[in-house]
Amino acid sequence: MNLQSYQRLIIGYHGCDAAVADRVLQSGEGLLPSENEYDWLGQGIYFWEHGPERAWEWAKEHHSTPAVVGALIHMGNCFDLLDSRNTAILGEAFRTYQLEMQHLGKRIPENRGSPERLRRDRDCAMLNWLLKSFVDIGLAAFQTVRGVFQEGGEAFPGSGIHAKSHIQVAVRDPACIIGYFSPSSHP
Repeated sequence: MNLQSYQRLIIGYHGCDAAVADRVLQSGEGLLPSENEYDWLGQGIYFWEHGPERAWEWAKEHHSTPAVVGALIHMGNCFDLLDSRNTAILGEAFRTYQLEMQHLGKRIPENRGSPERLRRDRDCAMLNWLLKSFVDIGLAAFQTVRGVFQEGGEAFPGSGIHAKSHIQVAVRDPACIIGYFSPSSHP
């Protein structure tokens, strides 16, 4: 497998509670990784790539005192789901994952939440398993995972464009976060 080292920087935005933003921005502590079973890109610190408005919308939906933290992120060794070299791996890998789970007597989770399957339990479990399996066979660990998330209703009648689509990045290696900043204003 040809690993993809992304020698590029992105700006990411993380929606959170104001207390978390204050802690990160004032103390220099980093954000904590999410390990929810439904985190579609697997474990990591989640950011909207160049999406401060979407981060702010999410923070307002989930926190009584919403805030957004910006970050400069070096993508490093990225498992980019917008690259067909990476998505081509998923079908065969899933068959291997199924066999392993069957052998272990474990059930494979389902993606849930209609109509958009916003709770991505299966995607999370599969990506966590796959990225760990790469390390187990001696490949370099992926530091980031990147993908497009289609969310929201049609942008206009009959459209394939979704109103809240965005590119999301899960930072698995906090060393990829060069620094945090406070966005200049809220959208």
